[in-house]
Amino acid sequence: MQKRILYVSISLFIVTVLFNWSCTKFDTTDIGGDILPPVDNINTFADTLNVNATQAIFGDSTKIGRADVHVLGKVNNDPLFGTTQANVYLQLKPSSYPFAFGSTGDTLNGFGAGLDSVVLCLKYTGFWGDSSVLQHLEVKEVSNNNGLWDSIYQAKKISFLPNTKSTILGTADVDVRTLPNLVKFANGKDSSTNQIRIKLSSAFANALYARDSFPNGAFRSDSLYKTFYNGLAIVASGSGNGLMYCNLTNTDTRLEIHFRKRNNNKVDTIYQTFKLSTADNSVTTPSSTTNYVSRNRGGYPVLGPTPSEIYLQSTPGTYANLSIPGLGTMPNRIIHRAELVVQQIYTSPLDGVLKAPGFLYLDIKDTSVTNRWKPIYYDLNPSTYYNPDLANPYWPTNGIDFAYYGGFRSNKIDYLGNAVNYYTFNITRHLQQIVTKHTPNYEFRLSTPYEIIYQQYYPYDIVPYNNSLSYGRVKVGSGTNTNYRMYVRVVYSKI
Repeated sequence: MQKRILYVSISLFIVTVLFNWSCTKFDTTDIGGDILPPVDNINTFADTLNVNATQAIFGDSTKIGRADVHVLGKVNNDPLFGTTQANVYLQLKPSSYPFAFGSTGDTLNGFGAGLDSVVLCLKYTGFWGDSSVLQHLEVKEVSNNNGLWDSIYQAKKISFLPNTKSTILGTADVDVRTLPNLVKFANGKDSSTNQIRIKLSSAFANALYARDSFPNGAFRSDSLYKTFYNGLAIVASGSGNGLMYCNLTNTDTRLEIHFRKRNNNKVDTIYQTFKLSTADNSVTTPSSTTNYVSRNRGGYPVLGPTPSEIYLQSTPGTYANLSIPGLGTMPNRIIHRAELVVQQIYTSPLDGVLKAPGFLYLDIKDTSVTNRWKPIYYDLNPSTYYNPDLANPYWPTNGIDFAYYGGFRSNKIDYLGNAVNYYTFNITRHLQQIVTKHTPNYEFRLSTPYEIIYQQYYPYDIVPYNNSLSYGRVKVGSGTNTNYRMYVRVVYSKI
């Protein structure tokens, strides 16, 4: 068996070497690896088309639900895009009512029973930005907000900012580099990793603990509980130059109430947890959550770029309008490859810290309605039928084939020896339809979305894209940039 594996491995190695050697005489692309005929200017030609690009900013209406990963933190030092504020608001509840700490009466009489501490915990899942700068967090209580914080508003826009009480319940300076380390608690009987832990004040802990269900506490029902406690706000303030990502539905996101209880007339220290309630039932209504994300771009280059620069920022973000006149004047011919090339402009070493987004997205302007867009024809996934002019299916049922379509971040060294990113988009089939069937030469939109929504399709879907909320920003060259030019490369044969 081992000899067979070795034989197959050697055979595959030899075939791979021969294949790669034999392919070196062909022209290949950065995104597809597709073999193209050689450009000999006799049978096969290559042209470079100019791109006209202008800067734009989204009026963002993104909504975040309880099950979505939430972003938390503050960006204070981005010399290109300005500052970012991201706060998390959530209600953590008992799993059922009536609720009591320990057994009935444990917290109300003798034998040393009583409160130790209350700790707010958030499940940490990732980070974007400068991890060397500590993130300063403050915890406050959420106010009623005249019903806007009620669970019927389950998915709220990221612009929704709940009111909070002024008292600070707890603070923490989070070093994200240490979050993967094992942390022990409950006298060493329990532990966690990748968990943000914020100890809350004794005043809040005592007030919560004193509302035990028996005899007349606030834990007898969900409605009574919410009259005392509307939820917690985790506000990023002060220091920070990055964004943390948190999973609120994970069991590691919780309010830990550590207390002492009787156990066979002995005192034992345990903890119980309040978590996010995610399903309606007769006992507990769903927890309210929201994720407030705000950008302040005033006075930064993103609002005043030169014509040679385009600034792309993830949701809530910016985009670019593109037009490529040369696509509409090209005569009928066989298009072997057409690709849009987008190149990052090197600014400073901070580009490697405040990283570019993992994916950009290219769609086209719907000329039938003002300020409306639709997916690009054919090239999102050539193996799956879809038609942007139909309500169903306007989107590939198997999703985007990124290996064919492109749009993902790649790395290279620029003309000065700096490490930069670039993106390429395969628009071969789209262009073939223009030159063969004379379909319109639509304008394009280039963005870095968290999700994609086209309102004209009913019922429309919210299509998640491959970027996390607020993850990534990049300055790229426009079609007039000398060293980082945005352009379309076309390889074709005449008919």
